[in-house]
Amino acid sequence: MARAFKLPDLGEGIHEGEVLSVKVAVGDAVKEGDTILEVETDKAAVEIPSPFTGTVKDIAVKPGDVIKVGDVLMTFENGEAAAPEEKTAEMPSEEKKVRAEKPEAGKAEAQKTSAEDRAPARPEGPVPASPATRRLARELKVDLREVPPSGPGGVVTAEDVRTHAETGRPDIRQKEAPSDRPEEKPSEPHPIQTEVPPLPDFSKWGPIERIPVRSIRRATAKQMALSWSQIPHVTSQAEVDITKLEAFRKKHKADIEAQGGKLTLTVFALKAAATALKKYPNFGVSLDTRTGEIIRKDYYHIGVAVDTEEGLIVPVIRDVDRKSITDLAVELNDLVQRTHQRKATVEELHGGTFTITNIGAMGGEHFTPIINYPQVAILGMGAARMKPVVVEKREGVYDVVPRLILPMVITIDHRVLDGADAHRFLKVVIDALEDPDVLMMTMT
Repeated sequence: MARAFKLPDLGEGIHEGEVLSVKVAVGDAVKEGDTILEVETDKAAVEIPSPFTGTVKDIAVKPGDVIKVGDVLMTFENGEAAAPEEKTAEMPSEEKKVRAEKPEAGKAEAQKTSAEDRAPARPEGPVPASPATRRLARELKVDLREVPPSGPGGVVTAEDVRTHAETGRPDIRQKEAPSDRPEEKPSEPHPIQTEVPPLPDFSKWGPIERIPVRSIRRATAKQMALSWSQIPHVTSQAEVDITKLEAFRKKHKADIEAQGGKLTLTVFALKAAATALKKYPNFGVSLDTRTGEIIRKDYYHIGVAVDTEEGLIVPVIRDVDRKSITDLAVELNDLVQRTHQRKATVEELHGGTFTITNIGAMGGEHFTPIINYPQVAILGMGAARMKPVVVEKREGVYDVVPRLILPMVITIDHRVLDGADAHRFLKVVIDALEDPDVLMMTMT
């Protein structure tokens, strides 16, 4: 008997992936648990095991294909494992009998259900809509509570507002007081459209090449578009004098390397950020717009952005608050190396509450990082450079001295946090990084 194998739900909100390699061929005999495919899902390579013991009859995918959960991948002949039965919406026999005896009641109930499906219940509280949609509603004098939503989760879109303004309510101009002036036909509103226009034909000006957006770049594009469209970003910048910290780092660098670690500025930033997150826990929350709730997490898992040949990947260091500087240096070095080798697991790429990104290795200084949705803040570091700094030697006497200055930036979700919050959070991080003694005394 032939059995079809479909891409299973891999968890963590993963809905699709790209086939990296097919490990079997038609006619191969496989056992349950044997690896048959390698699929890249959400920045991680995952091995897909066979659910059956049997012979491969047909292979429906090839390397490079983008597959979704539920797509048929292979067909097996003489599979021994029982395939899960699909549930069918079968009506209980008693209910069938009642429906047969009372056809009119059944019809009325069906009509009621259909009407309810067309008009989902609107939750109490503010109507879900973007600022642009609210502005359009004000311009067209439309009450958002009267507009049937068509967006996901009951969100009212700009098109919903325009449709309701044209067909869903009486013309308010008819209610205006009569005038002796000749009737003038008012001009129709022309809202500014935000739809993405089609690209021009670039081949008219020279040769072109079309390259499919796949793998990590595809996942990054989706994630960044989601973050930028949903989160109002606000960025605050500062400079940190890490002259003392750098001396401390150089002093202990060799000892850490002997234990398999790498003592980088990111290691100290992890510990400083964990201290600040404990003092200001709202920097580690997530905002649930569908329920109108802030989700506070009682753990400190911090992601670190890693620049790889395939694109940006953010593995997560868990329980940063419970680990020493040495522990973090060893674990981060191992995780970064495995991320470059594409050996980080799916679990190691999820669950972060906060993110740190460091472009200092590339020589960059100031930048504005995008928040890693659904987080609400991200801390960025640039390249540290020697700069002249004015210091007070004694009261009223100043001098200019060279100091190692690190540019630092934090981007926040302005729906949850304010600019003053960002500066308070940065102050904790800055104090810890400017003086190793403060770092050791304040770190949790």
